[in-house]
Amino acid sequence: MRIGVRLGVDVGTVRIGIARSDPGGILASPLETVQRGKGDLQRIAEIFAEYEAIEVVVGLPTSLSGREGPAAAAVRDFAAGLAGRLLPEAVRLYDERLTTVTAEIGLRERGLRGQARRKVVDQTAAAVLLQAALDRERSTGRPAGEIVGRP
Repeated sequence: MRIGVRLGVDVGTVRIGIARSDPGGILASPLETVQRGKGDLQRIAEIFAEYEAIEVVVGLPTSLSGREGPAAAAVRDFAAGLAGRLLPEAVRLYDERLTTVTAEIGLRERGLRGQARRKVVDQTAAAVLLQAALDRERSTGRPAGEIVGRP
């Protein structure tokens, strides 16, 4: 297992959820929600620098069958833009199937409703995504996902 903080990014059409891991890559925690649009890539780059992260794991939305649609294409473009601000090898795409559903269920079970849940669901989904990637790396010994900077 590599040592270093990783960021998880759940890209939505309105908001972007950000999560971070501990330096040992054991546990992912929700961190911040960024509004999608002007300045969003810059804010993620600032967080990357602030936490001296070694990697960003961006959730790739696919259907349950594994197919990619328009949302996946938009996320691939977003990840490419982020890779252009960071080291290309530092940005990976990882399958995010059911992360938002898992986050919603967990928040409901904790009693969060309505506006309170909407404020944190994106960053919670990012934490679910990042935790899955960390667990995958721990079980395989290899970083999870696909590097954006490679053709």
